[in-house]
Amino acid sequence: MPISRRMVGTVFVGGALVLTLSALAYPAMLGVETASASQDRIIANTPYGPLTEADRDFVVKVRAAGLWEHPLGMIAMRKGTTKAMRTAGEHLVVGHGRLDETCRKISPELGITLPNQASPQQQQFVATANSKTGKEFDAAATAVMRVTHGQIFPVVAKIRATTQNTLVRQLADQANDTVLDHITVLEKTGLVNFDQNNFQQTNPPKLPKDQLTPPPPQPGTPVLVLPIPKELANLDTSSPTPPTPNPSTG
Repeated sequence: MPISRRMVGTVFVGGALVLTLSALAYPAMLGVETASASQDRIIANTPYGPLTEADRDFVVKVRAAGLWEHPLGMIAMRKGTTKAMRTAGEHLVVGHGRLDETCRKISPELGITLPNQASPQQQQFVATANSKTGKEFDAAATAVMRVTHGQIFPVVAKIRATTQNTLVRQLADQANDTVLDHITVLEKTGLVNFDQNNFQQTNPPKLPKDQLTPPPPQPGTPVLVLPIPKELANLDTSSPTPPTPNPSTG
C-alpha cells in the first residue's frame, strides 16, 4: 500500500516523538556546575585552540546523535522494506560509526567526557520507530531521522564558521559531509513529507532538559564503541556530488 502524506504525518502524533536537537549541554558531568548563557565563553585553553561551551556541546551532540542513529540504522538495515530504506540504514551506521571514532579520539585531548547513552528523548525515537513494522516502520524511521538531520545541519554550519579550535573544526567538516549524505539518502526513500518535515524542524516542542540530555556515564565505564560492519567498511559517505544540469536545447 503506498505511503500517504497523512500516514507519514501521523508518525508525529502524540508525545512520543517530540522532535528537537536542542542544546545537549553537559555542565554537571563536565565539572561545570552552572551552564553559562553565553555559548562563546571559553571554558578551556587547549593546544588546539580555545574551547568554548558551544564547541564542547557540539562534540557531545555528535556523540549523542550516533548513540541513537547508529542503532536505528542497524534496525533499518534489517527491517527496511525497500532497498533505498536499507541503504539509508547502511549510511547511518557507517557515517555515525566514523563520526564516533573521531569524537572518541578528540574528547580526551579536549577534556570532554562523552555519554554512553542517548538522551531519553532520543531513546524514545528508536523505541517508537522499532515498534512499527513494514511500510509503517519505513515511514516512521525516515520521518524522525530526516527532521533531526535537518535540525542539526545549521548547528554544524555555525560551529564550523565560528570555532577557533582545530579539532572541533575538523569534526564539523566531517559532520557536514555526513549529515548531508544522510539527508540525501533519506530523501531517496521517497518517504519524506517536506511540509510536515519543515514544520517539525522549525516548531519543535519544548521538553525538560532531563529529556534532552544524555545521562552521564558511570565512573570508570569504558567508552562505548559504535562498530561498523566489515562488509560496509568501504561505504562512501562523503558529501554527495551536485548533479550536472542538462544543457539547454534552445
